[in-house]
Amino acid sequence: MPVDPSLVGREFPAPAPLTVTPERVSAFAAAVGHPDDSVPPTFPIALAFDAMQAFLDAERIDLHRIVHGEQRFAYARPLVPGDELSATLTVTGLRQIGGADIIATSSEITDATGAVVCTGKATLVHSSGGAA
Repeated sequence: MPVDPSLVGREFPAPAPLTVTPERVSAFAAAVGHPDDSVPPTFPIALAFDAMQAFLDAERIDLHRIVHGEQRFAYARPLVPGDELSATLTVTGLRQIGGADIIATSSEITDATGAVVCTGKATLVHSSGGAA
């Protein structure tokens, strides 16, 4: 079943904030092969994924029907240990091509003061699983 185009503009917050801790940074850096102790530039995906999962759950879209097409991050400032981050995903666009939904999203990552730290933009390709 195709994704409903009326989703464009809707927001989906991550269920809980994430605190940037040295342990989380170290584990993430090791997983992605980041060479030093700084927060890897892709670290916000840990929280942006929670917001994306909230979107998928709310709309009853199965994760196994999603292909991650693109991901970008634009930073207002670097992340540092001690940051408490929240994320809200907004569906910014939707089009259907060849039986697939192309879903554009933007995840705003904010700190405990509400200031934007970075914005993640992603393109998700959703297959409704029609007849083969």
